[in-house]
Amino acid sequence: MPESDTGDDAVRASRKVREGIVVSTKMDKTAVVAVTDRVRHRKYRKTLQRTSRLHAHDENNDVNEGDRVRVAETRPQSKQKRWRIVDVLERAR
Repeated sequence: MPESDTGDDAVRASRKVREGIVVSTKMDKTAVVAVTDRVRHRKYRKTLQRTSRLHAHDENNDVNEGDRVRVAETRPQSKQKRWRIVDVLERAR
């Protein structure tokens, strides 16, 4: 049995954080963010880009398409929405 729970709480409270580009803002209070990860192919060792589209909660509808944003994991907001926009890193020109 663990003697102190302080270490477990720190591990349990950590949330995933990703950076990506906003590709759609057509929904109300929701933005679709494309996050690109670079992975190596297991057999051929070639570097590949894997893109995943995340639905992120945007309370004030203040992001636009093309913005670079940071998103953090959160509790489910809807059927597909499990992320929220933390801050805007760079505005689209």
